[in-house]
Amino acid sequence: MREPILVINAGSSSCKFSVFATAADRSLSAGAHGQVEGIGEGGDRAARIEVADGKGRKLIDSPITAKDHAGAMAAIHNWFDEHVGSEAGFSGVGHRVVHGGMAYAQPVLIDAGVLAALEELVPLAPLHQPHNIAAIRAVSAIAPELPQVACFDTAFHRAEPALAQEFALPRAFTAKGLRRYGFHGLSYEYIVSVLPRVAPECARGKVIVAHLGNGASMCAIEAGRSIATTMGLTALDGLPMGTRIGALDPGVILYLLQHEGMNAAQIEQLLYERSGLLGVSGLSSDMRTLLANKLPAAKEAVDLFVYRIGRELGSLAAALHGLDAVVFTGGIGENGAEIRARVCNDARWLGIALDDGANASGGPRISVRDSRVSAWVIPTNENLMIAGHTRRLLDRRPAKAAAH
Repeated sequence: MREPILVINAGSSSCKFSVFATAADRSLSAGAHGQVEGIGEGGDRAARIEVADGKGRKLIDSPITAKDHAGAMAAIHNWFDEHVGSEAGFSGVGHRVVHGGMAYAQPVLIDAGVLAALEELVPLAPLHQPHNIAAIRAVSAIAPELPQVACFDTAFHRAEPALAQEFALPRAFTAKGLRRYGFHGLSYEYIVSVLPRVAPECARGKVIVAHLGNGASMCAIEAGRSIATTMGLTALDGLPMGTRIGALDPGVILYLLQHEGMNAAQIEQLLYERSGLLGVSGLSSDMRTLLANKLPAAKEAVDLFVYRIGRELGSLAAALHGLDAVVFTGGIGENGAEIRARVCNDARWLGIALDDGANASGGPRISVRDSRVSAWVIPTNENLMIAGHTRRLLDRRPAKAAAH
């Protein structure tokens, strides 16, 4: 494998990874990918490593010991060392890092100063940032000379108009970084990169992308640039998600503190882990489970999800002063034909005319040809974006710095 790039997406109990080979023209092709899941869970459930090749054929699915991210990275390193050999000596590692704060609007090579800055952002992404940092440290422990690149979920939105990033807080708090950052930026960036090929008539227009999955957000994009997005300071705001609450009156927080006797840690767990589709349904955070269930609470959770998408669609269209296209992506967006149909039919007032047959088959275009606003399904590929950013940064380094 030529000049492979390793891409890491670290979560609380899993570490997903992909390998991309570099062609002579510096383009990238996907190779092995997989995950270590069950990190630190202990008990009867051992952690597992799963690896598949570039065609999706499973290469390994085996229990391992991984008490933390260092153990997970060691397992990944050992598998490649044993099964692929010396050709798997990576030329660099790209990390998905959820929060880049005000400082980082572009991917960056990681050094001690960058790592310290990322640690200062932990309060803004408490359930994501620590695991991103743990994976970076784990790679450094195994291969201290291997260059690592941080690619930020917030970076795409740093180009938004200043007003779109502000809360109506006293300026002293805004100066401390309390503002709207937005997330899923790597996904939106990928969609923008492929629109000229998939939907060239929309690429320079006014587009709303709905990244719908266990984490869900929407973004208004004009001429490839983020104009507004549904998430804010943290990844809690906007749409209801699998277990996250989405938009919430701040007065609810005050009520929970003052009348329910809850502390900050309990409220954090409630908003991040016990709300959203799971909280409303009392059944599951998985949209597939809810769609298959006839319980009224399951239907209500789905209805609320669709309703909030419609509300945000109108808001984002207003931010764009018009609308040319809607793009669905993410796990639900790419696979949930029923959800797409409901959203599009509710948005007929915006000019979307759904093609039921195209929607059932997954598109890419799911609106009729004469629809004033077109609708599309485009699978996202955040890992390819991370690999591409990593490749470009490594290629720009001086020859001396690039040599190990």
